[in-house]
Amino acid sequence: MYFPTSSVLIEFLILAIVDRDDSYGYEISQTVKFLASIKESTLYPILKKLQKAGYLETYSKEYQRRQRKYYTITEQGRQQLEFLKLAWQAYRMTVDNIIEGRLNDD
Repeated sequence: MYFPTSSVLIEFLILAIVDRDDSYGYEISQTVKFLASIKESTLYPILKKLQKAGYLETYSKEYQRRQRKYYTITEQGRQQLEFLKLAWQAYRMTVDNIIEGRLNDD
C-alpha cells in the first residue's frame, strides 16, 4: 500500500484481529501485512505495548509439540477498540469529505 501506516493504526488492526479470534504473533503479522508493510520486529513491540496497557493478555497453547503464545483481547481492549472505531469513522469521513470536495467553507 502506498500510504504510510501509523503505529496507532497498527494497534487498531491488531485489536480488531484479536477481537474476532485469539491469535499468535506470526498469524497477526501475516494479516496486518495485507494493509501495511511491517516487519515482525515492528509488530512484537506493539503487541507488548498493548499487553502492558491491559488491552491484550497472553496464554500458551501447544501446537506441533511446541508452545505457541496466543493473544486474547481484554474488556479494556474491547473498550479501546470501540474508541478507535469511532475515531477511525470520524477520520475517514473527514478525509472523504476533503477528497470529494464536501467541506464547508465556514
